Amino acid sequence: MATENGGGQNGTTETAITTMEIENGDITTQPQLQEQPQCLFTKKDNGSIESHRYYLSRRTVLEMLKDRGYSIPSDEIQLSLDDFRQIHGQSPDVDRLRLTATHATNPSKRILVVFSGPGIVKVNGVRDIAGQIVNRESLTGLILIVQNQITSQALKAVNLLSFKVEILQITDLLVNATKHVLKPKHQVLTDKQKKNLLKKYDIQEKQLPRMLQTDAIARYYGLQRGQVVKVTYTGEITQMHVTYRCVW
Repeated sequence: MATENGGGQNGTTETAITTMEIENGDITTQPQLQEQPQCLFTKKDNGSIESHRYYLSRRTVLEMLKDRGYSIPSDEIQLSLDDFRQIHGQSPDVDRLRLTATHATNPSKRILVVFSGPGIVKVNGVRDIAGQIVNRESLTGLILIVQNQITSQALKAVNLLSFKVEILQITDLLVNATKHVLKPKHQVLTDKQKKNLLKKYDIQEKQLPRMLQTDAIARYYGLQRGQVVKVTYTGEITQMHVTYRCVW
């Protein structure tokens, strides 16, 4: 900023001057090029969207199983995207993404996670999955992650299986909903804790606030009808308070 005196009625004029050139007695002003702001994060992902989706959904599933009490190694959850692509490539084979886990305190509980391809899930696909399960008699649960619709005949075939089957959309697993900063803390009560709660307040479970089985939290923890969840709300403005919800 430069200040020149004279020429005006008030005697003072402020003019923003960058580069001045005097040509034939005239003053011309050339604007300076402004420096463009730099992004704080400039790393670009040059990998495929497909591999990124599988990576994110697989990580959320591992976190989900760990929160359900299954034995999941920490290094599996902390696997980086680059390492994942080194193992599975840019177009992962869904069969290689299958995993099994055993419950930490109840070894008789064993769950299988199966990723389905991008096509519509048909009855033959469900039969193929069932036919490839090893030690089916020891399996207590199956999580089927789909990327498309599942036909009504395929759903009937799923219901015929001897173990519990959960069907989750891959798009619902790209982000772990329980880790959102605005989400309250959820704790699933044991049967004994539920009994003590009802006795303490002299109420029946139907008198508790309800949580639908289709709720994102209920699906994350695989909750069944009648289970009770302790919900703890905390915030900078509101004081901490606790409520309980029963799954319906």
